[in-house]
Amino acid sequence: MTNPLQRNASFQHILDTTELLINEKGCRKTTLQDIIERSGLSKGAIYHYVSGKDELFGLVLKSKMEQMNNHFNDVVKNTPPKDAVLPIQFIAEGMAAQTEGQDISSKIMTYLLGRIDNPKVESILKEMYGFSLKTARSWIEIGQKAGAIPEGINAEKMASLFMVFNYGLRVQNIIGKNTGQQVNVEDIFKFLLRSLQ
Repeated sequence: MTNPLQRNASFQHILDTTELLINEKGCRKTTLQDIIERSGLSKGAIYHYVSGKDELFGLVLKSKMEQMNNHFNDVVKNTPPKDAVLPIQFIAEGMAAQTEGQDISSKIMTYLLGRIDNPKVESILKEMYGFSLKTARSWIEIGQKAGAIPEGINAEKMASLFMVFNYGLRVQNIIGKNTGQQVNVEDIFKFLLRSLQ
């Protein structure tokens, strides 16, 4: 995957077009040719940024994570010191949204996990996991610096547990769909708040 996301108009247009097509057709049925035709860009313009569809889907996923991180930082800026409620509520809402089957991140994650036997896809997923883990750790460290999360909490371990919980919610949604066993935002919020105190 390309090292940092280059935010120029063409690249953002490719990401936006890809997201629209995934929402319309799903990951499996969306092709690079669809993206080329819908975006109006040349094949060369697409391949300037990515080597294939899986990498492009990974970049859409990374872009979504970066957007969530930016929103989290905005929430933190507007939160009084030593108050973890609003940031944790934001995280809980984000996690709940990601577990819904219609969320673009869930669609891409499910698609890529189904292709993990491909070394390129495995590499993309490992990079995404590392990026997510780093982001989760930074959120915990921000809370610790603000005095909202105890210093004694090991940020690395808690971030890892946070990832297990987040991925577990996604899997539970896929497998337990329509069983009435879904976890709601309030449940996630209470779990996170108790874990970080």
